[in-house]
Amino acid sequence: MRDLLDYRDRFPILADTTYLINHSLGAMPAAAEDRVLEYANVWKTRGIRAWEEGWWELPLTVGEQIGRLIGAPSGSVSMHQNVTIAEAIVLSCFRFDGPRRRIVYEEGNFPSVRYLYQAQDERGADIVVAADDDGVVEAIDERTLLVPVTHVLFKTGEIQDVEAIVERAHEAGALVVLDAYQSVGTVPLDVTSLGVDFAVGGSVKWLCGGPGAGWLYVRPDLASRLEPSLTGWQAHAQPFAFEPEQDYAEGAARFLTGTPNVPALYAATAGYDVIEEVGVARIRKRSMEQTELLIELLGEAGFEVDSPRDPARRGGTVVVRTPRFEAVFHELAARQILCDYRPDVGLRLGPHFFNTDDELRFTVEQIVEIASSRVEA
Repeated sequence: MRDLLDYRDRFPILADTTYLINHSLGAMPAAAEDRVLEYANVWKTRGIRAWEEGWWELPLTVGEQIGRLIGAPSGSVSMHQNVTIAEAIVLSCFRFDGPRRRIVYEEGNFPSVRYLYQAQDERGADIVVAADDDGVVEAIDERTLLVPVTHVLFKTGEIQDVEAIVERAHEAGALVVLDAYQSVGTVPLDVTSLGVDFAVGGSVKWLCGGPGAGWLYVRPDLASRLEPSLTGWQAHAQPFAFEPEQDYAEGAARFLTGTPNVPALYAATAGYDVIEEVGVARIRKRSMEQTELLIELLGEAGFEVDSPRDPARRGGTVVVRTPRFEAVFHELAARQILCDYRPDVGLRLGPHFFNTDDELRFTVEQIVEIASSRVEA
């Protein structure tokens, strides 16, 4: 089995950059460029024949690879442009004009998801925002229809107690929509054993797959009973019959919409291949070592770390408050150290399996130097 650092040469940006922003945009595998060129060559040489030679099925064939990474049964994952669209498709399966019309989620949910669910009050939904995962469990009752929660919070990197949420939701007859964008690729996830009803995510972050390739898992026994109103011709059982009325396909295909984002799906598989080859279990073990080292070094430097100290509740990101953290972020970037920050939280550092301990130590040294200087935002 290859050493994790042997994979560094597959990520060109690592040659001259300390790349600690994989929680936002994972480093690009060199193979992604080859895949995009392959797409261009197929388009150039095969033209319209490419649709029947694989392009049309890409949202499902690529979904199969995601399914292997999240413990999903074959035929239960479809690919979409992004998580917002994937969750909108889920929402379109339901009405909010009966007694069960409550939507419950946590305060730390990602803004794009929150905006989407907040907008459902126009359709009659009763929106309840809980302080945290414990609050979500308490807020779920027999009026609850959907519980769209996050596996790992984007601001703090905290892993939510999804098991407790799923148990309470199902006890009350509600359905869980799990956003696993901040976890898949660095935190193991098995949607089947966890029992979530829907799961969504994307390729931009830990999967190193780039933008434009979101995914949607629907529990197979549930899928056959749903008819999304956000739909399109790819969801038809016989799309090329061009029938005037929708006749939903079986399985994951019934949640598709229109023409797929072919180049993004080509590019994304390069990242998936590496993650599959390395193995999420190995990545998780290394991630816990990396985040523990960062927390130790930052603590020794006197900074306040807001990420969980318990590794079982900590995802792949370490969040640290420094003086003038926005200015520190900009100066780090000028020194070829890439991370990011969030308002009211601080710097976010997201190492991946290909980062070295020396890079982490160097980064903390630079943060200390910059934070103690008079650098201005």
